[in-house]
Amino acid sequence: MASDWTVLATAPTIKGVGQASAEMLIEAGCDIRLPDTFQAHPAAALQPLLADVQGIYAGVDEFSAKVLASEEAAKLQIISRWGVGYDSIDVAAATELGIVITYTPGLLDDAVADYTFALLLGVARRIHTGHLSMHTGGWSQQWGHDVHGKTLGIVGCGRIGTAVARRAAGFNMRLLAYDPVPNETAQDLGVEFVPLETLLQQSDYVSLHAAVTPETEGLISAPQLHLMKPNSYLINAGRGALVNETDLAACLNAHGIAGAAVDTYHVEPLPVDHPLHSAANLLMSPHQASFAAETGQRVSHACAQAIIDLKQGQRPQFVLNTEVFESPNLRAVLA
Repeated sequence: MASDWTVLATAPTIKGVGQASAEMLIEAGCDIRLPDTFQAHPAAALQPLLADVQGIYAGVDEFSAKVLASEEAAKLQIISRWGVGYDSIDVAAATELGIVITYTPGLLDDAVADYTFALLLGVARRIHTGHLSMHTGGWSQQWGHDVHGKTLGIVGCGRIGTAVARRAAGFNMRLLAYDPVPNETAQDLGVEFVPLETLLQQSDYVSLHAAVTPETEGLISAPQLHLMKPNSYLINAGRGALVNETDLAACLNAHGIAGAAVDTYHVEPLPVDHPLHSAANLLMSPHQASFAAETGQRVSHACAQAIIDLKQGQRPQFVLNTEVFESPNLRAVLA
């Protein structure tokens, strides 16, 4: 089939676990354009890549209003986000311009919940420090803390937060949550919805899964960390912007809490001079909570399928801005 669409793929999965999704796009008549690097592109670096592009198999690049309204993006019809986070996309601007935004809700929930609990167990039982000790020929045993029977506080108890609660229930944990919109599924698991201050004061483990909004950015900063118990732990496999990282590093070094495990950061990759690198009892990983091969294949398929559906005049399954289909500016031509 002749290629009549150009798809810019900025999500690195296109070359690895998502190779089959690349073949799907090619078979559907798409020419795939790859950037020189798969690191998240700021707006200035992203804009030149958009010339003559109809679809984007998107990572966490900065789709600002200026970029979306640029001459380079004039042919852009769809941003298909690999994953569920969309805080790097100006959704209102895209909708006004008639650009469809899709994402992959629900497909990552269990993989991220598994990884969240792995982080919790790892930092609580000092698996990371034992591993490092033995890799250097040492034999340094450290006391951690129990997980079973303790209290887990979940900040943002949507799909992923509820999946974490389901795993914690198997450890006989008391479950607290803070969320503006309590959900019945979590409540059926025994989750008690409480104010954030109560959650921080009573929890032995605090796990972050809230979306990033102007209200939640920096939600966990020095005042909130000071509310946590000295033998408690913070887990962030959600969004880096939820935490003031400088405050977290200072709290850990002052032994204000027992430890933390972090998978997401304000700036990625994490700068080499960042204070988190020297923070006490911190387990860090490079934003890989969703990196389970089977899950990655499913998400990659959904990401590519959304582009193919719109190219063929069909509404994709997981559209974030459904109101765009009522806009006179809609760029796609539906069958």
